[in-house]
Amino acid sequence: HVVVLGVGKSGHVGRKVAATLASTGTPSFFVHPTEAFHGDLGMITEHDAVLLLSCSGETEEVVRLLPHLERTGVPIVALVGNPDSTLAKRADVMLDVSVERETCPHNLAPTTSTLAAMAMGDALAVSLMQARSFDQSDFARLHPGGSLGRKLLRRVGETMHKGDLPVVSPSQTVRESLFTITRGRLGLAVVVNRGKLCGIVTDGDLRRAMQRHEDVLSLPVCEMMSAVPICIAEGALLSEAEELMRLHKIKAVVVVDATGAPVGIVDTFQL
Repeated sequence: HVVVLGVGKSGHVGRKVAATLASTGTPSFFVHPTEAFHGDLGMITEHDAVLLLSCSGETEEVVRLLPHLERTGVPIVALVGNPDSTLAKRADVMLDVSVERETCPHNLAPTTSTLAAMAMGDALAVSLMQARSFDQSDFARLHPGGSLGRKLLRRVGETMHKGDLPVVSPSQTVRESLFTITRGRLGLAVVVNRGKLCGIVTDGDLRRAMQRHEDVLSLPVCEMMSAVPICIAEGALLSEAEELMRLHKIKAVVVVDATGAPVGIVDTFQL
C-alpha cells in the first residue's frame, strides 16, 4: 500500500491523492499523523511506501514521525515545498512542489501550493497507471457503481430499447414514417428491408426533406433516409455507444445482431 500522511490543507490534499491512487490501481489510504502516534502506526508495514505531504517540510506532526518510519524501514517519499527542509533531506525521494507565492493576496492561505501538490499527486497516479498498464477494463473493475461504472461495464444489449421498435420499409411514405416516429418516441424510425437494416429516418431528416420538397409526405422513405446508418453490436459496451454518438454528433444508435438485423436502439438518455 501507499500510505499518505499530511496535516491541515496538506492532509486534505493527501486524502484526495490516496483516493486517486486507490481508484487507479494502486492500493492506498490516508493516515492522520496525530492518529499515527496513538496506534495507527500499526497500519504501516515494511511492505508499504509512505507519501508525506508538507509545504514547509517542517510540519511538527510529520517530522516527528520520521524516526518511527525509518525504524520500520518503509520507503519515504515526500512532496515538499522547501527542498532545504528537514523532511526533504531525510526522505528517500523528495519531490519539489515549491511555488513562488500563494494566490492568496496576503501570500498566506495555502492556494497555489495545494494546487501544485495535488497536481504532483495526480502525476504520480497517472505514471503508476502507465507503469502497470492499467487499462479501461481495470478502471471499470474498480468503478462498478454510478453512471461511470455503468458505461464501462454494461453492454448495449442490456440497456437498449427493444421489443416494439419504430420500423418502416423503404417503400412506405414519409407520412407513414412520421406516424411511426411519433409512436416510437425516440425521434427516429428504423428502415428495414428483408429483415436487414438498410437505413434510418430521423426528425432531422424530415425537416431537411421539407426544405427540399413541396409534397414531402407522399415521398417514399428510401428517397430521404440516411442509407448508411450508424449502428453497433449488442455486445458492445455503453461507453463505445457513447463514443459513437459523440463522434458522429447523433443522439441514438441502432443496435444490430450478427446478421445485420436491427434488434434495438440505444440513445443518450440511457448512458
